[in-house]
Amino acid sequence: MEPGEPREPREPGPGAETAAAPQWEEAKTFYDNLAPQKKPKSPKPQNAVTIAVSSRALFRMDEEQRIYTEQGVEEYVRYQLEHENEPFSPGPAFPFVKALEAVNRRLRELYPESEDLFDIVLVTNNHAQVGVRLINSINHYDLFIERFCMTGGNSPICYLKAYHTNLYLSADAEKVQEAIDEGIAAATIFSPSRDVAVSQSQLRVAFDGDAVLFSDESERIVKAHGLDRFFEHEKAHENKPLAQGPLKGFLEALGRLQKKFYSKGLRLECPIRTYLVTARSAASSGARALKTLRSWGLETDEALFLAGAPKGPLLEKIRPHIFFDDQMFHVAGAQEMGTVAAHVPYGVAQTSRRTSPTKQAAPAQ
Repeated sequence: MEPGEPREPREPGPGAETAAAPQWEEAKTFYDNLAPQKKPKSPKPQNAVTIAVSSRALFRMDEEQRIYTEQGVEEYVRYQLEHENEPFSPGPAFPFVKALEAVNRRLRELYPESEDLFDIVLVTNNHAQVGVRLINSINHYDLFIERFCMTGGNSPICYLKAYHTNLYLSADAEKVQEAIDEGIAAATIFSPSRDVAVSQSQLRVAFDGDAVLFSDESERIVKAHGLDRFFEHEKAHENKPLAQGPLKGFLEALGRLQKKFYSKGLRLECPIRTYLVTARSAASSGARALKTLRSWGLETDEALFLAGAPKGPLLEKIRPHIFFDDQMFHVAGAQEMGTVAAHVPYGVAQTSRRTSPTKQAAPAQ
C-alpha cells in the first residue's frame, strides 16, 4: 500500500459483536437507572382489597388538631398552608400501610398482570387546600397512595361504598360508628403507649373473635345469663356456625391473598399472617369458633385461647401491625404493651361500655 492511500475497511473479527453486547447492555442499564422510575398502576377498586385510612390515622396531627379545636377552621387551614412543605410524622396506621405495600410488591413479582392487590385510599374531611401537605408527606415517605377523598368538612362515610372499601380506619370514633352502621368494616385506631418494632416483610393482623369476626350472640348470653349458661350454650351449639361479625369480610380478603402465595408453594414464606386472639376457653368454647371459621372456608394461622387472661402480653410477643377488639379494656391493655390497637364499635358491649380512668385508651390524634 502506497503512503496516503486509503485503507480498505476491515471485516469485524469473530467475537467483536459479542464483546460489544455486554458494553451496550451495561450502558443501557446505567441510563435506565438514571431515568425516573415509573410507579405501578393502581388496581381497579372492584378488583382490589381497599383500605380507607383517615389522615389522622396515617399521620400524627396533634398540633394541627389542637389549632382546629381551639382556633377554628380558618386558622387551621392557614397553619397547614404555611407548613405544607413540612411532612407529618407517621401515625399509628403508618406501619400497617407500609406492610400492605410490602405485600403488594411480592404479589406484583409473582403475578405481574393481577390487580388482586391492596389499594390504600386516603379519606379525610380536610379542606382540599390541606391536600398539598398530605401529598407532600406521602411522597416524602414514598408511599403508594393514589386515591384521595377530601370532603371539606363533610363526613366522608357516604363515599366508602363507592370506593369498594374493605376496611376503614380512623381516629374519629363517631365516623367509625357511622361506617359500622352502614355495614362497612371499620375501627377506631389508637396509638400505642410506646414504640415497638414490627416486621418489615410480613403483614401481621390479629383479631378478637366475638363481635369482631363473629356476631355478638355469645357475648349477649354471657351478659344476660352468666358464664355457666354461656358454656352450656356453646357446647349445645358447637356444630352450628356463629353469624358473621363486622370484620369477617376483611379476614376473607386476607385469606384470598394468602392463597395466591400458597398456590406458588409459599405457605411457610407467606408475607401475610393472621391471628385469632380471644378470651374464650379452648376446652369449653373454642371448638365452635374454629368450626365457624372452617364453615366459612377461612382459617387463621394461629389461634390463641386465653380463657379470660389479659391479651396484652401475648400481643407483645406477636407484634401485629394492628389488633382489632370490640372491648376498650382489651384495646387499652394492648396499647400499654406497645401494640397498635383498633376498637370495633359493634355488639352488646357498646351499649354499656365503661372504662376505668387507668384503662382509658388514648385515641390517635
